[in-house]
This record gives sequence, structure tokens and C-alpha cells, in this order.
Amino acid sequence: MSFVEWYEGHLAASPVKTKAITGGILWGIGDVVAQLVPQVAFSDDDNNDKATAATSKNIVYDFPRTGRAVLFGFAFHAPASHVHYNFLEWLTVKANVTGLGIPVFKAIMEQFVYWSWISNSIYHGAMGAMQGMTVDQIYDRIADVLWETQKAQWVFWIPVQLLNFRFVPVRHQLNVVLLTSIVWTALLSAWYPPVEEEEAQPASEGSKKGDTK
Repeated sequence: MSFVEWYEGHLAASPVKTKAITGGILWGIGDVVAQLVPQVAFSDDDNNDKATAATSKNIVYDFPRTGRAVLFGFAFHAPASHVHYNFLEWLTVKANVTGLGIPVFKAIMEQFVYWSWISNSIYHGAMGAMQGMTVDQIYDRIADVLWETQKAQWVFWIPVQLLNFRFVPVRHQLNVVLLTSIVWTALLSAWYPPVEEEEAQPASEGSKKGDTK
């Protein structure tokens, strides 16, 4: 039995559990990429030799942050996304949308009507809660970063989701999102390189967008 057949069997027998485990693993990988890429790509280097700079620099890694990402992907994002994609399919059928209108309808509903706002808000809230923030601090965090998160998400995810909704079966659409999210976190980490603690607060807030999916 190939890996694809093995995975398809588990996906058919236990879709939520399979997607939850997949989500936890891929969110963890995404966070590893998001943490390591900036430290390697933006290592101080007088000789423009990034490989040498990366090996000579002590890599600082936040293991609890990866743990939070794995927990969020496993416990919330994957199970909730399973419900979301099935609901979106039901909504599309109910609205009698057909042909090329299907990916457009789904992308509009997902990105502008409900899902992206809900998932991004819950993500920032959950990360804040797991870091021990108060309710007021969590609210301020969401208010500070949500709009910038949304704008960045639309630029990246709308084209991805149009293709996803057009060519990928519903049962695999979440997997496409999870795999693409690894690239997403790496790209945002490159766009918003790490800054020193004493630098301006808006720059550090911008880097938080690299955690969203």
C-alpha cells in the first residue's frame, strides 16, 4: 500500500482525526520554518557568505512557540477548517452556483464574509491566551494586527484558494492550505525580518503576521 492509499484510507475512516494530526504536524513545520528562515537569511555577515554566517551564529529557537503552533493546528484549526470546507461546499450547492462561479463564490465567502476574519481573530486570541495574556491584552493584540493580517492574507491566499477550490476535491482542500502555509510563513518571515527589541514597536507588530494562516 502506498502512502497516498494509506492516507486516503485514514481520511475516509476518520477525517477529523486525520486532518487534526496532519494540521498539528504541518503547523509545527511551518513554525520551524518561520523561526529559522529569518535567523539564517538575515544573519550578520561582512563577507556576504550566508552559509558561513549561519553556522557561526548561535541559532535561538523558541520551542514553546512551536508547541503552541502544533496545539493550535491540532486542536482548533484543522477540525474547524474541516467543518468550514464542508459548510462552504453545502453553501455553494444551496446557492446553486456552478462551473467557474464555484471557486469565485467560495473565495469571496471565505476571504471576505466570515472565515478569514474568524480564523485570524481566534488564532491571535489563542496564541495570546497560551502566552498568558489577559483578556484586555488579547483584545488589544487582535485590534492591532487583524487588519494588516487580513490585507496580507488576501494578497497571498485569494489566488491560492481560487486554484484550490477549482481543482482540488473538498476532502483535500485543507491539506493544500496546510502545505501552502509553510511557504506563507516563510515568505512573511522574509518580508518582515526580525528586529531588535529596542527598535520601533510597529515593526515588531508587523512580524506577527508571519504566524497567520
